[in-house]
Amino acid sequence: MPIDVLGVGFGRTGTLSLKTALDQLGLPCYHMSEVLPRRSHRLFWLRVASEPPETEHDWEKVLGDYRATVDNPGAAVWRQLLEAYPEAKVILTLHPKGAESWFDSTLDTIYRPQLMWESRILEPLLPPVRHLNQMARGLIWDRFHGGTMPDRERSIARYQEHIEEVSAAVPPERLLSFRATDGWEPLCEFLGLEVPEQPFPRVNERREMRRRMLGMAVLGRLIVLAAIAALAALLWSLT
Repeated sequence: MPIDVLGVGFGRTGTLSLKTALDQLGLPCYHMSEVLPRRSHRLFWLRVASEPPETEHDWEKVLGDYRATVDNPGAAVWRQLLEAYPEAKVILTLHPKGAESWFDSTLDTIYRPQLMWESRILEPLLPPVRHLNQMARGLIWDRFHGGTMPDRERSIARYQEHIEEVSAAVPPERLLSFRATDGWEPLCEFLGLEVPEQPFPRVNERREMRRRMLGMAVLGRLIVLAAIAALAALLWSLT
């Protein structure tokens, strides 16, 4: 199945709302939420992260059932995908409240596991956590964001730089700069599709992400407590 739409915006720029909208428009859309539950997809993107940026990959292994892709990890390889799907239209998602708000949202959500000691404890014990964290560090934060997180000034500069890079690389007729608050009209006009009757989806997964991170923190702390208890029992038995 050909990819008709490439989303090249950073995470936390309304990508889940756009994914939901594209799904409703009949364009099945790939998103990080599609990666999380699939071991083969996690391993594929981990390989992408561990190999040089110029390495060729068979994108159809993960994108073959979709007609669009937004969010990471696809956005992190947007130049390679532009070459692989030269006819695709490109959507650059932007945070409705600007770069400062984008940084605050990112630091509070998708970057948070990189700062959590509980996450590092779980990595050697839980392969899905290890795969996702290693992929995110190598492909998203180090390569795509240029190692700028969590430095506020450098991260915001990188956000602006990315906008300039996309604008320079993509012909204007193939590019739509889009905020979720823009609604259906500019999106459907750009794609040549009719505007649906239902309201444009407003999806904000911050609450769900916080719930997941809380679960990760609790699990990590329980493991530490269990290890301390086991060590204490061992020392007690030796006295």
